[in-house]
Parts: sequence; C-alpha cells; structure tokens
Amino acid sequence: MGRIDEHVGQVLIDEETLRARVVELGEAITRDYAGRAPLLVGVLKGALVFVSDLARVIDLPTEFDFMAVSSYGNATKTSGVVRIVKDLDLDLTNRHVIIVEDIVDSGLTLSYLRRYLQARKPASLEVCALLVRGARDATALDLKYIGFTIADEFVIGYGLDVAERYRNLPFIADYLP
Repeated sequence: MGRIDEHVGQVLIDEETLRARVVELGEAITRDYAGRAPLLVGVLKGALVFVSDLARVIDLPTEFDFMAVSSYGNATKTSGVVRIVKDLDLDLTNRHVIIVEDIVDSGLTLSYLRRYLQARKPASLEVCALLVRGARDATALDLKYIGFTIADEFVIGYGLDVAERYRNLPFIADYLP
C-alpha cells in the first residue's frame, strides 16, 4: 500500500514487523496465562485492529470486551480530561483482564482505566500496549506487554487515526499535518 495522501509520512513500522511482534506478544500471553482464560479489554477505537490480530494468536480460550474512552477528541494532543464513551458489557469479578491499548502516551488515560477497572474486582489486571510513545518509563507505567517504543511524534495507521482517518493503513507511519 502506498501513500494515501500527503499526510502519510515515513513508515516507521511496516506490516511484516507489526505482524511478527503481535505473534510474539500472543505467545507471551499464552505462556503467562496457561490454564486461564484471559479477558481482553480493547480500548476503542484505536486498539480494534491490534486486539483482533492479538486474539487470533493467543492459544487459549479468550474473551473480549470493549471500552471507548476519549482524551483527544479530534486533536493530536491530549486534552488531559478522560471520559468514558462506551463502558464494558461483561462482569470483571475474578477475571484475568488484559487492557489492550493502541498507544500509551502520557499514561493519563491508562491510569484512569486501571483505577476504574480495578474497582470491579478482577483477579488480575495487566496491560498490553502496542506502542509507547517517547521516553516514557515502561517500568513506571507498569506495562507487562509492550509492542514497540516510538519517538515522541504523532503516528497513524494500524488503528491509530487523526479525526477517524488512516486507521486502515496496515503499517504505522508519521502523520504530516
């Protein structure tokens, strides 16, 4: 797939590299959750493509549910205010929950989600993030599974968007405003 328009910049992570890393993450989750059935909580809309691919490579009985949260709106910078747009349908009590995020930036949304979901008494709660942006300390963010660490720039593709566009790109690229 070539450039769709002038806003699609340099490809940072190509389709093949994404696919290989998703398989590695799925294998790690399969090992870590052996004998259990994890519940993948995809954070919409950005994590939709990632959670779909990830679920197919986890070799365990797996369920999914989805939440939609907003801290960006149509902007390329977080507003600093997190709001839940769509809540979960399933009960988390005594479930092994993995939050599946497309990208962790400031950690604000993730911190909010953790507190919100922890109050529902899951047996365990971990995070699988496809991307960590910038020089964030993954240890401080307490991320169990990380796909890639990227520079502090705005990216699109593989579920990540600007004003709902570019989610369909099979790779991750710089966004050129």
